[in-house]
Amino acid sequence: MKIGLVSDTHLPRFGKDLPAVLKQGLIAQRVELILHMGDFTNLAVADMFRRIAPFDAVAGNNDPEEICRSFRRRKILPMAGLRIGMIHGDGTRKTTLERAVDAFADDGVDVILFGHSHNPYCKLHGDVWLVNPGSPTDKRRNQSYSYAVLEIVNGCATPTVHYYRDKHAVL
Repeated sequence: MKIGLVSDTHLPRFGKDLPAVLKQGLIAQRVELILHMGDFTNLAVADMFRRIAPFDAVAGNNDPEEICRSFRRRKILPMAGLRIGMIHGDGTRKTTLERAVDAFADDGVDVILFGHSHNPYCKLHGDVWLVNPGSPTDKRRNQSYSYAVLEIVNGCATPTVHYYRDKHAVL
């Protein structure tokens, strides 16, 4: 199973549509599901992703009430034999990474997906994958825009971050 991972799209602030390179990348990877870690800021963005694959999300700190009502702030998804924790990661104390880890400390998850910082992160901590896909539309101080793909085969997770420098490029 391949899952597309995105966060912090902030549309329409950073564009009217998803970058073509992102859409083409998710299609080329043949993702079966797209998970968004918050700050998509407009429910229409969910429909944009649903044109590619089924979609689920958590709400972020910049999402309006309608998104918060439709998508919780924290989720645990059982998927392909794994437990996947999803959270945006915003807060006032600690780093985004530390807040994400703390949010699932007692939940026995295999993968923690988070966003908020716009900084891609993909590392195995003990036996738990921590993945922040970065942002496909707002790279902030990073050199590249990014998204990730989580592949699950026989109960084993393998995440990969995909980078691109020009969000207006076409594959």
